[in-house]
Amino acid sequence: MTTHAPQTAQSVTLPASLDEAVAALTAMPAAVPVAGGTDLMAAVNKGQLRPAALVGLGRINEIRGWQYQDGHALLGAGLTHSRMGRPDFAALIPALAAAARAAGPPQIRNAGTLGGNVVTAAPTGDSLPVLAALEADLVVMGPHGTREIPVSHLLAGRDLLAPGELVAFVRVPLLHAPQVFLKATGRTGPARASASVAVVLDPARRGVRCAVGAIAPMPLRPLEAEHWIASLVDWDGERGLAPEALTAFGEYVAAACIPDPPGDEQLPSAVLHLRRTVAALARRALGRALS
Repeated sequence: MTTHAPQTAQSVTLPASLDEAVAALTAMPAAVPVAGGTDLMAAVNKGQLRPAALVGLGRINEIRGWQYQDGHALLGAGLTHSRMGRPDFAALIPALAAAARAAGPPQIRNAGTLGGNVVTAAPTGDSLPVLAALEADLVVMGPHGTREIPVSHLLAGRDLLAPGELVAFVRVPLLHAPQVFLKATGRTGPARASASVAVVLDPARRGVRCAVGAIAPMPLRPLEAEHWIASLVDWDGERGLAPEALTAFGEYVAAACIPDPPGDEQLPSAVLHLRRTVAALARRALGRALS
């Protein structure tokens, strides 16, 4: 780990297990856990962060894979984007694999981790709208034991990590149904999203889940649009929808996430363009999921 920023961490601890990591964070309340460091070290190099100590999680093997648990996948927080982008993982959670493959250039995907993406909670984090649409939970370990919280609660600030706690696993339901992740960027090639959309079908509940990322501090769920479009799907048949319905869904999602201003005000042209982008992404994502 190298950086040109002066006076960064005074000490670095490298635990070999989650228990050791929790003990280190409890003993050093000012310490910052670090896995891939793609966001943390960028903040350090820009002078935005000066951690007193670091607790490296790279040697903890138990958080670098996944396992099955009661119809769910228990994903280790140390899973890298590159690992999640592989075909075997894509067969398990397709939308999350697609988001991982879109997370950036190879050097970022090889280092960046699922847990880091969640805890950093950058609005442009590609995995966040997927986890929101999947209604995933976080398994948090700390000095007082283990607890679970919805991903959406952490991202919204409704339930924050306490001193000594860290995200160990992400618990994702296995829906065995089509899932799609799409994102728009300001340029070609790997880049941060200007808008992203995840659409997940849930045939068992006859539901459609949608989450929009990058346009707000946290992923947005257009619940009314979800319920409306789910009522139009023939869940016992072909599940296809007319192009007009797909277009209406995209506009419904975009208007819910980027509403019109009050009174006679008009949306700025840049915001209007963003709303059109969200509408197009939502329309295409749902169309691909249903096809």
